[in-house]
Amino acid sequence: MSDWPPSGDWQPSAPLENLRRRAELVDRVRRFFVARGVLEVETPLLGAAAATDLHLASLSTTLSGTPPRTMWLQTSPELHMKRLLAAGSGPIWQLCKAFRDGEAGRRHNPEFTMLEWYRPGWDHHRLMDEVEELLRATLLRLADAPTAERLTYREAFQRHAGVDPFTAGAEELRRRAGELGDAEGDASTAPNRWSREDWLHLLFATAVEPRCGWAAPDRAGITFLHDFPASEAALARVRAGDPPVAERFEAFVEGVELANGYHELADPDEQARRFAADVAQRREGGLPDVPADVRLLAALAHGLPDCAGVALGFDRLAMLALGAASIDEVIAFPIDRA
Repeated sequence: MSDWPPSGDWQPSAPLENLRRRAELVDRVRRFFVARGVLEVETPLLGAAAATDLHLASLSTTLSGTPPRTMWLQTSPELHMKRLLAAGSGPIWQLCKAFRDGEAGRRHNPEFTMLEWYRPGWDHHRLMDEVEELLRATLLRLADAPTAERLTYREAFQRHAGVDPFTAGAEELRRRAGELGDAEGDASTAPNRWSREDWLHLLFATAVEPRCGWAAPDRAGITFLHDFPASEAALARVRAGDPPVAERFEAFVEGVELANGYHELADPDEQARRFAADVAQRREGGLPDVPADVRLLAALAHGLPDCAGVALGFDRLAMLALGAASIDEVIAFPIDRA
């Protein structure tokens, strides 16, 4: 045991003062919801189902028994919280751990803290109002910021990327990425290497996101983007139109995506269809098979109230509140020190 510990990295990566300030931030969040009569809940970190979303990689573990059982660490508490809503819980919130494989970096850790809440009887526009109130209550520099900017997904692309995301083809998107100076959009890149959706995601990340959440070039603000493409609905409702759009929003402060909210899908047949489509696409793309949540489908069949919900990355909120450049500065033990 003479070589243990292998190095001096046993200490927390975050300064203790940051951890104290993080605890104060948790207290402000809890008081925010207590004042509004929203019930705090706890749901399992382990579940029998996993996220079918193509962009999420779930972690699993095996429980001993006869036979052994594969269980999945949640990528979000969403599925269990919706079962509580269907059971009649009323408005609920929780602050909990979530897990996503392959996500590590300046703003990511495979194990992270998520703040999630649901409001029966609300749509996503009304929930945006409450997200803005929470951000002003927790990020003090937003106290005197102007009213949050609200843009549709299309408006944000036209303003910041100079392209219509609903009509532009893959080649136009690739060319625009090159004009904006992104290496992946260089003319030498084979245009068929990525799909149209890949180019949209690249432009969103490099041209749109960094310009959201600013009241002025050097002053923090809040931006909400809404009316996403129907193909990005996930568990949100789709509103008919030309084109149809997902009743979904994302919230940004200083170019950082903090929250993702939905006017929640309540149709069990449509949800089953989306699960099946996700599973089929995962197989086509060589991604691992994961089980869809049949208990959620049963809850939806029982009756999910008309509601809106939102997931907010608490570690990112802490980074902004503390002025931290890396997630390692606001969590005690990131994956490299776990």
